[in-house]
Amino acid sequence: MLQFEQRANIKFMCKLGKSASETLSALQQVYGDTALKKSAVYDWFSRFKNWQETLEDDQRSGRPSTSRTEEMIGKVRQLIRCDRRMTIAELEQEVGISHGSIHAILYHDLKMRLVSAKFVPRQLTMDQMECRMMVADDLFDKSTQDPTFLKKIVTGDESLVFAYDLETKMQSSEWHTASSPQPKKSRLVRSKDKVMLTAFFDICGLVHHEFLSPGQTFTGNFYMQVLQRLRDAV
Repeated sequence: MLQFEQRANIKFMCKLGKSASETLSALQQVYGDTALKKSAVYDWFSRFKNWQETLEDDQRSGRPSTSRTEEMIGKVRQLIRCDRRMTIAELEQEVGISHGSIHAILYHDLKMRLVSAKFVPRQLTMDQMECRMMVADDLFDKSTQDPTFLKKIVTGDESLVFAYDLETKMQSSEWHTASSPQPKKSRLVRSKDKVMLTAFFDICGLVHHEFLSPGQTFTGNFYMQVLQRLRDAV
């Protein structure tokens, strides 16, 4: 490792009778930004000057040098499975190891990442999910039994249509040389004029569409009228 290589060089400079400042200057000249810090160089120079021979760190009492044991990894895994919102600080208090060790266990040993929840329009209940699965299975069975089934499907949706759409950054891009002036455009806001569009499609394309009249409210009764007009169009 690079740190042991530099420690060996510090030991060599010390035995040559060089000073700690000369040793630091030589390391910075050779290793640049990866050179040991001044405090580390002076500490190891002092150790070798006092006849220390080993390049290894001193043995530390108390907590072992590593806490990433199989037992500890399993304990952290179990805690996370029970509560996936536990923070590293909470895990640190629970298992009694350092913040860095828990971080290493989560990211390197358990291959976990902290993922934010994704916003969705609504959360489905178990009954709703089962109902959707039954409908999907039914549609799949019909599509395999009837080759013309997809031609009979009509789907629709609603969307707000604005008087004009803002130009995107990509749409306003132009080809220029390095010496050309940068193009400019004024800042625009989305149109305040808008109308609700309801459109229905089948396998061939648009089947029926209509705009919501000014002052009209999109209610269940109104949607029934839209479906009746769709039926007539089909």
